[in-house]
Amino acid sequence: MPPEFARHERTVICWPSRHTLYGEFLAEAERAHAALACSISAFEPVTMIANAEQVERAQQMCGDDVDVVQLPIDDSWFRDTGPIYVIDDSGTKIAENWIFNGWGNKYSPYDCDVDIAVEWAKHAGHPIRNISMVLEGGSINVDGTGLLVTTEQCLLNPNRNPDLTREQIAERLGSELGVNEVIWLPHGLSLDGDTDGHVDNVAAFIGPRTIVLQRCDDEDESDFVRLAQNREVIDRFDVDVCEIPILPVIEFGGRRVQVPYLNFYICNGGVIVPTCGHPADTDMLALLGEFIPNFEVIGLEVGAVLGYGGGGIHCVTQQIPA
Repeated sequence: MPPEFARHERTVICWPSRHTLYGEFLAEAERAHAALACSISAFEPVTMIANAEQVERAQQMCGDDVDVVQLPIDDSWFRDTGPIYVIDDSGTKIAENWIFNGWGNKYSPYDCDVDIAVEWAKHAGHPIRNISMVLEGGSINVDGTGLLVTTEQCLLNPNRNPDLTREQIAERLGSELGVNEVIWLPHGLSLDGDTDGHVDNVAAFIGPRTIVLQRCDDEDESDFVRLAQNREVIDRFDVDVCEIPILPVIEFGGRRVQVPYLNFYICNGGVIVPTCGHPADTDMLALLGEFIPNFEVIGLEVGAVLGYGGGGIHCVTQQIPA
């Protein structure tokens, strides 16, 4: 599995389509997805997948620089529903279709999302490999040298693969993704009940054996301890560690929403980072610029509405390796 910071052919995003998820904020979610697509399109080609009845609106809002493709979807989290790409020994790009079960059967219907990885791969002309294990792309991250990071909170949750042991899961990740070492962080974010603690809110590789960790500076938040425990685990491995010290927690739509800067997306020459008008936004963007030099770091103030929907910028994007 190529790392996210390797060269991309393009980025694929899905148009927000679950009305019950966003409610009165659906139009704002649409604007957020369009703004994200346009931002990424300055660095690499972007495809937006949309249902038939939403194609015209998606194209109108995204503009001519974004390709809109009509395929049936239930939700917009293509990081989790789309294929995970690997390169085989002959150099062929393979779209792996892992089982998607609606994040432990939380959101229904998800019939279309079960099939979207295969439907997209067919559309793109990519060979498909079906994997008989539940896995979402947001639950893993790789560094390209055989190292993978995930969370126990998600992958060991009995609503995913109750018949598999930790060792069996690690073995399957190794054989299918070409990794030989797994970092099991104990925690995702405390408020991430939707995905049961996806790793893309708390840890991301930005280079070979170089990882960024989300921390929390507020001792009154449970994440202060949880994310410190993640650091304790990371320190057992031979990796270079960078930290984002601030974790914004805001009120949006009558609920508490976490907007981790860590849920960024690395594209060809750019890093798109969710912001939310927090006083630390500018400083954290500058810090990420130090961590990832030679990339243009762009803050996109879509973190509140995407967080309300249950995710962030990384959660709605999926890279297609070059």
